[in-house]
Amino acid sequence: MGYFLRKKKMMDSDFDRKLSIFVINVACPCLILASVMGDVLPDKELILPLLIVGFATYTILIGLAFVLPKLMPVKPEERGIYSFMLAFGNVGFIGYPIVASIFGANAVFYASILNFPSTLLVFIFGILFVTGDKDKMKFDVRTLYCPAMIASYLSIAIVATGWTVPKVISTPCTLLGNMTVPAALLIIGSSMAQISFRRMFGSLSIYLMAALRLMIVPLAILSLARLCGVDRTINDINTVLCAMPVASYGTLFCIQYGKGETTMAQGTFITTLLSVVSIPLLTLFL
Repeated sequence: MGYFLRKKKMMDSDFDRKLSIFVINVACPCLILASVMGDVLPDKELILPLLIVGFATYTILIGLAFVLPKLMPVKPEERGIYSFMLAFGNVGFIGYPIVASIFGANAVFYASILNFPSTLLVFIFGILFVTGDKDKMKFDVRTLYCPAMIASYLSIAIVATGWTVPKVISTPCTLLGNMTVPAALLIIGSSMAQISFRRMFGSLSIYLMAALRLMIVPLAILSLARLCGVDRTINDINTVLCAMPVASYGTLFCIQYGKGETTMAQGTFITTLLSVVSIPLLTLFL
């Protein structure tokens, strides 16, 4: 629908930019908050294990992102784009609702804690991968109090205190949070409308990256976590998050820095399309 609306000029770059800001700053944080505003609160004893697993997972993902593109048939100038696509999945836009649909609404809280490292590191390593400029690899303290992080802090406080949130607060949060997926997909579709139909389906390297991002790497992390004795609930949710399509932040960074927009859009499109099949298949292993 986003693709169609862009072609009919009902969406444009300015609209996409503003809608992206809305999703990142309003809809997604509300989705995180809504996950702890149900009748049953998540288990607060899992907060620390979730953080440990989350940071361990992104240490592996970023390490692989530095190595794998060098082994793939990718032009040297595009390796950073592939590194980003391998390291960062679309958890904020798509991951949370999918986790909710598979594991239940309370699981979004666990997903938000597991995604803590991504929220921090995407603005450090993500920008490094896209620009290739180590001088831009600086931690911005404002990341710690961006809306998604504030929502995560509040959700932890709600779980830790056992506070039952009144309906007058929880209902609007749920309604706004439910806008995350359709709005995000409209933006992705609109960005793809700028690419010719023939170029949209990318090269062999794009499909190799998609196989790694959607199935091979998540299954490897699942197996490793099982060997390490990670709690099954945490491991299953973490595996699904690892199998998300390419993060939409990649397109935003490419537009901002004027690098690799076409390749990033192709990777986003292919992985988003294939995830419709790959995510249900992956759950068969859980």
